[in-house]
Amino acid sequence: GALLAEHPDLRTEAESIATAMVSSPCAEDVAADVFDAVTSLGIESLHGRAGRTPWGYVEPSEAAWNLLHEAVEDFFDDMRRRIDLGLNDAVEATCCGIVIGLYRSRAHGAGSDGPLGWAQDFPSEEACAAIAELIRAFPAQGRGAARDRLAAALGDSVPEWDAMIARAAERAANKR
Repeated sequence: GALLAEHPDLRTEAESIATAMVSSPCAEDVAADVFDAVTSLGIESLHGRAGRTPWGYVEPSEAAWNLLHEAVEDFFDDMRRRIDLGLNDAVEATCCGIVIGLYRSRAHGAGSDGPLGWAQDFPSEEACAAIAELIRAFPAQGRGAARDRLAAALGDSVPEWDAMIARAAERAANKR
């Protein structure tokens, strides 16, 4: 701030550097961070959230969904910030990273007593939510192209989710 106050001629250059830093996430880095966020939650994270509470009884599956949703909320917020800034390439990279990270996390739910074990549909449903949010961020006439770019970008990364992703993207692209 003080540097820019003394050298206002650097403001444009500083803003373009800042925009470039904010706008260039690596999908693989986002995927690794999402994977870590959802798989690092163990059974102990459910304690205090599930069972008897001062407000009534909370099912372990409900507590698990809430914990997992909180774990990925920052990634969705990041995607929304980039949408607001019009950084479409960065939005798509962030969305791909979210989807890939969730895809990789699903194996950790099988047989787990942690949140993923209690909410085994969470990765697929949250991935569909990310895709829908990305597609709806585009004006109606640009949604088909965004859907196609997303399908191409995810390609081999989430093979068992191809059909599910196509349906989620198609629904979002056709929504008014």
